[in-house]
Amino acid sequence: MTTLDVFRAPESVAVVGATDNPAKWGHWLARGAVAGAHRRRVHLVNARGGQVLGRRSHPHLDTLPEVPDLVAFAVPASVLAVGVRDAVALGVPGLLAITAGIEDEAAIGDVIAASGTRLLGPNCLGLYDASSELELAWGRFTPGALAVVSQSGQLGLEIAGMAADAGIGVSRFVSVGSQLDVCAAELLADLAHHETTRIVAVYLESFGDGERLLDALDRLREAGKPVLLLTVGASKAARQAARSHTGSMTSGIDVVDAACRTVGAVRVDTPSQLIDTAQLLMRCAPVRGRRIAIVADSGGQGAVAADTASRLGLTVAEFPPEVQERLAARLPSHAAVANPVDLAGAGEEDISTYASTPAVLADTCVTDAIVLSGYFGSYGRDIPGQQAAESEVARAIGSLAAERALPIVVHSMAEHTDTVGELRSAGVPTFTDIEAALRAVETAHRFTQAPRPRVPHASAAKHRVAPGAGYWAARGLLADAGVPFPAAVHIAPGTPDPRAAMRSLSAPVVLKADWLEHKTEHGGVATGLHDADALGAAYDDMVARLGSHGYVVEEMDRRTDVVEVIVAARRDPSFGPVVVVGAGGVQAELTQDLALELAPCSHDTARAMIRRLRSWPLLSGWRGSRPVDADALAAVVVAVSQLIADRGDLGEIELNPVRVSPEGALAVDALVIATAALDSPPRT
Repeated sequence: MTTLDVFRAPESVAVVGATDNPAKWGHWLARGAVAGAHRRRVHLVNARGGQVLGRRSHPHLDTLPEVPDLVAFAVPASVLAVGVRDAVALGVPGLLAITAGIEDEAAIGDVIAASGTRLLGPNCLGLYDASSELELAWGRFTPGALAVVSQSGQLGLEIAGMAADAGIGVSRFVSVGSQLDVCAAELLADLAHHETTRIVAVYLESFGDGERLLDALDRLREAGKPVLLLTVGASKAARQAARSHTGSMTSGIDVVDAACRTVGAVRVDTPSQLIDTAQLLMRCAPVRGRRIAIVADSGGQGAVAADTASRLGLTVAEFPPEVQERLAARLPSHAAVANPVDLAGAGEEDISTYASTPAVLADTCVTDAIVLSGYFGSYGRDIPGQQAAESEVARAIGSLAAERALPIVVHSMAEHTDTVGELRSAGVPTFTDIEAALRAVETAHRFTQAPRPRVPHASAAKHRVAPGAGYWAARGLLADAGVPFPAAVHIAPGTPDPRAAMRSLSAPVVLKADWLEHKTEHGGVATGLHDADALGAAYDDMVARLGSHGYVVEEMDRRTDVVEVIVAARRDPSFGPVVVVGAGGVQAELTQDLALELAPCSHDTARAMIRRLRSWPLLSGWRGSRPVDADALAAVVVAVSQLIADRGDLGEIELNPVRVSPEGALAVDALVIATAALDSPPRT
């Protein structure tokens, strides 16, 4: 038995705090434990002894006839620590602690860490395993194939309940609570070999060791078990703490999305979207593309479906003439045979039309999924004499989807009818909301996209960057990493006359205050200086306003067809280094057009990030301008990603702007912040 087997298939269970009072946790745990008494030995512990649920209870753990594999505590916070110590002293392998409101969780953690006992919780809602009939949780569960691992017990119960309503049920439910010992990553990795689990639903509010979590999600992907992740919060606090512009514009959600892309998981926004997608994944063939065919028995419903699909990023392409001709041959003359298809009453004349029309589309390879929208599912309810025929069509739709390995999704005006049940039994997902149906199609499609390659990154710094390093030092560090910069000269603090710098540079030049993090905001940049006198005047002005510090004189980029881009990197507390590319310049925070991935990244990943930007048309040649060298920009992204990954002493890197033209990329400002400097105020 592995260390986690006691939470999945224990041979004996004890419930401490068992009671007959149905308003208390001890009753629900005891009831669930007793329900599995035919699978394992069950012991109930109640300090007063006597009978609980018609069974003998024991006053204390040490009065049990054996040391149980798993002990579940439903006791007040004030006595949990004593109970844990007693269980550890007896050598109990696994503990489940429901108890919340504990003043000193760390003390319990210390007891567990010094023992061989594993603890799930505290502050959790328990666990359930359908295959072993282990139920130690509040609520009731319907067996199925969806595993639920949730940091919020109640939200996990909501997901489990919604799964039951959708007819897919739960294979395993674990509320992780405070994760004082057993963590979500361990439980997820354990599900890779859980035979009854086909899909995994995860709700997390914090991610802890992100690398360990990614390893677990990788295992699930390799086992062919899609992971749907629900999380919350764009980490406002993290954005406020960032020193770079990019750090303040990217959020924890951006990083989670990048992590999901890396391991092939998919983040969802709501429990409903999670269950809708799980239903589709459970019942359908993979959605291999974004092309959608819509078949409706109402012009209005078809139009709404088409608009919704387009808004969700699905493609509603008009069918080619030969496909329209085949449809027209089977439908009334006034039917619409483009996309969406309007049956125009054909289903009322011949209910088999609901199956024969999708069959035509399935034969033509014009779509990656078919959505049937409208009244189907309601005939048997409203006209009982048609139930048999409608059920037969439902089975035909299911057979068609299975034979052609083509997802067919039904949006029905009916919710709980015999036909809806027939559709689901036949492997056809059904929805009462068209947006839910189409969003599930779009979300499921994301699972067919290849995961990003994971590249190991450094866990500690081999070097140290000075916390107060300015632009000149940042230039040198980044140039050594492969980032191109214009030619420049450094002017040391206290230099009375900077004009000698012009001898080695080509005019015009730019004067920059070396030490300022955000130079433009403080008047620390002077551009278009065409001669030594102009440089001297700008220098005297800056020294008078900003002080006698170090300055940089740099050749001004005069290339045409230039687009300004931001390239940056930072270190996420859970998932480590990340890299960002986006629209740059002084309007970067206004547009907030960014793409983020875990670092380091490959050149192909960098190119894909660039193409994701809303501003990609500006880079690829907008209104007659020449396309910029996107490969040169991608090389900068890769260099920055590798630098942040290799150097654990670097907390943030920002190049803004990187000026990209058809002739290549040049970084003309750089900010490097040491990890040690992130807690100090910015230099102004």
